[in-house]
Amino acid sequence: MNSNKKTNKGIVTFALFIATFLSAVEGTIVSTAMPTIVGDLKGISIMNWVFSIYLLTTTLSTPVYGKLVDELGRKPVFITGLLVFLIGSMLSGLSTSMPQLIAWRAVQGIGAGAILPISNTIIADIYPPDKRAQVMGLNNSAWGIASVAAPLLGGLIVDNLSWKWVFFINVPIGLVSILLIWINLREDKHYAHGKLDIWGIIWLSLTIGGILYGVEVLNKTHINVVAAVSVFIAAIIGLILFIRQEKRAADPIILLDLFKKRTFVIQNFAVAMMSIFLIAFDVYVPSWTQGLLGLPATIAGFATTPSSILWIFGSFLAGIFLGKMTPRKILMLSMGLLVISGTVFVFLPVDTPFYAFLIIGVFLGTGFGITVTSSTIISQSIVAPENVGMATSFNTLVRTLSQSISISAFGIVMNRSLIHGIHAHPEAHLNVNMFNKMINPHTVDQLPDKLIPLMHQIYHNGLQNVFTIAVGCMALAFILNLLKQKNYHIDNK
Repeated sequence: MNSNKKTNKGIVTFALFIATFLSAVEGTIVSTAMPTIVGDLKGISIMNWVFSIYLLTTTLSTPVYGKLVDELGRKPVFITGLLVFLIGSMLSGLSTSMPQLIAWRAVQGIGAGAILPISNTIIADIYPPDKRAQVMGLNNSAWGIASVAAPLLGGLIVDNLSWKWVFFINVPIGLVSILLIWINLREDKHYAHGKLDIWGIIWLSLTIGGILYGVEVLNKTHINVVAAVSVFIAAIIGLILFIRQEKRAADPIILLDLFKKRTFVIQNFAVAMMSIFLIAFDVYVPSWTQGLLGLPATIAGFATTPSSILWIFGSFLAGIFLGKMTPRKILMLSMGLLVISGTVFVFLPVDTPFYAFLIIGVFLGTGFGITVTSSTIISQSIVAPENVGMATSFNTLVRTLSQSISISAFGIVMNRSLIHGIHAHPEAHLNVNMFNKMINPHTVDQLPDKLIPLMHQIYHNGLQNVFTIAVGCMALAFILNLLKQKNYHIDNK
């Protein structure tokens, strides 16, 4: 952009971090407030949709914003998306019933789909690749900070104000971000060069929505096979129609020619597989330290803190590597580090001390930072300038979609592992609800002491199954990266 010299980079970066933090904190902080929300609005049978609908609409809207931002400009699309997020936040706080809350969370998610991909696109515009890596690492660290801060912040808000302020608090902070972006970001005008691909949006929505809802159906205690099969068939049909539409669309949502670039495909596949492991790490390590080591939730949650901190360091390394190494070598290094560190989880014993998780997190965080940052910048660098927003949003899409699917998939793996363990020891008269008590230090005393070692072993087997699958996914990406790729040069100017 010729007008980048007029952009106040420091203030814009700060504003992007604020917006990213708001979208990152929203998932966890609502989890903290949910018991109070259910007590006020009722509707416990549909409360899961408060999370699912936000995740779904965020995922669906991400590629649409990626297209719009290349045509209409970064600033107007980002501000519009953030405004939608804030409107959804305000209306969520004003909800008087669970269906209302679910509806407004959908609106909130539509706005959230703009924040991370456009933030990274703006960063790509105003920083050269070496500095870009460091800034992206700082911006992405908002997710790690949010994972630690959200439960504490949510508890304070619920205890001292009202659950409604979990949503209301976004509004003044978000407006500050909008004001700072509006005043300090300068860019050349972007003109739309085609009609919005409405049918592409429809078929992509059917595909993604079908996949996410199908996995959700499989995660239920009593699986409706007919419903699951029907939803997945609909998703497959949606994908076929989407590909057909994008081939003939004058201005497609996702340019299929991008998939002819082997490096682009491998980079995005790698970050998708890494995202699967990231979910296993973020969700099940606190569960491990809380359920098997008996640590309180406040301490158990810090098991993933070193990875969040070292994520920034990994992004800094990515900035150095991008100017000196090929994409293939960078990914070999980062994914190799992740595969080795992740494999350790498969062999950790039940009574692994807490500090071991902190040490492993150091290596994982470094690998996460290198992989995410380098894959984003490489994806941006190997496409035409007019497609940078699309490439960035696709990178975000595969990360979000992988995480969304793996959350439910790992739930299925864990549930099946527990059921298998229960059936293998009929004499103990165990049930799944007893494991819910076991992983909560406040309720574990309600269980007979003699059953705890057996339950720990069964739960540990489930954790090993989860991490075995997660590491296997990363190993696939590592192997795929061994294929010959074009040695793209990343210009740091």
